[in-house]
Amino acid sequence: MSASKKFFVENLSPGDEVADIFILSAARLSQSKNGPYWLLEFKDATGSVPGKIWSPQSRNYQDLAPGAAVWARGRIGSWRDRPDFVVEELRVLDEAEQQALDLTLFMPASKRKPEEMLQELTDLARKNLHHAPWRKLILALLADGDIVPALRIAPAAKSLHHAYAGGLLEHTLSVARFCLRIADHYTDLDRQALFAGAVCHDLGKLWELSSGPAVNYTTPGRLIGHIGLFTDRLGAFVRKAGLEEGLAQHLEHMILSHHGSYEFGSPRLPATAEALALHCADMLDAKLKQVEDALAGVEEGGWSEYNTAMERFLYRAPTTPAAVPRGPGRGGRPEEKGLSLFNFQG
Repeated sequence: MSASKKFFVENLSPGDEVADIFILSAARLSQSKNGPYWLLEFKDATGSVPGKIWSPQSRNYQDLAPGAAVWARGRIGSWRDRPDFVVEELRVLDEAEQQALDLTLFMPASKRKPEEMLQELTDLARKNLHHAPWRKLILALLADGDIVPALRIAPAAKSLHHAYAGGLLEHTLSVARFCLRIADHYTDLDRQALFAGAVCHDLGKLWELSSGPAVNYTTPGRLIGHIGLFTDRLGAFVRKAGLEEGLAQHLEHMILSHHGSYEFGSPRLPATAEALALHCADMLDAKLKQVEDALAGVEEGGWSEYNTAMERFLYRAPTTPAAVPRGPGRGGRPEEKGLSLFNFQG
């Protein structure tokens, strides 16, 4: 981790003297016989630790709220056999200080560098978009001065899947690659339209969700949602790219219908083959990411904790042993007979 932060939650032990920046993931003013006190939860990318500001010092802080970045000084004590941060001094960072924070220090982040993912997505667009308006549209989106900085750090969801810095870019790239595979198999699909839909389908989350350490829904996100927030912005890019009206309507339809059903907030049901393919790719990527997260740390033959989002326990099945290559005349290795799922380059 960066030298700008010295104390991380995973390393805190009773007796440590701490002075560093954390994010408040919880803040509640409570009351004891000695007066009011603050019950707090401090977090960074490695975990969270409870903390307290006792009376009378607690009276110095009138408005502490979850999501705030704070500098806090104090001592790590112990409460119910857990580390507990007894705060002696605290200051909420101003807006400029918060904007300058490296978010990867305070929230989980994609294992891949955002610059690498953005470059890969751009390269796929250059390789697969041959119709000039499609190419111009998508490359403009992937170079836009408002979109790109936010896309580098944006999560794809508050909690369900890819809910970490860079998660939206990781999810978008994964869905785009998957859609290209689908188009390789179902060759009647409009490959370029499907790829464009994959790039665009969730970009509205840049405005629906906050990208700070405490991910939450913005007011426009609650009132309008990511689908409407992006389709409102899409028109200007479409006109500048010169995309034909029919293709532009198809792209908007794919965005409007990618949730697949009214039950899951889709304004429209998929009415084209490409819209249905995009919905399936998006859903599968999200679901398999949920499974991956639920089974993290689970050994083969083991079960996850109950997953409330998926309403089930999940099982880590034994892995099939690696196949022994066959000799000549016995069919050859699978990767010698056609497309391998493991070396697909888009």
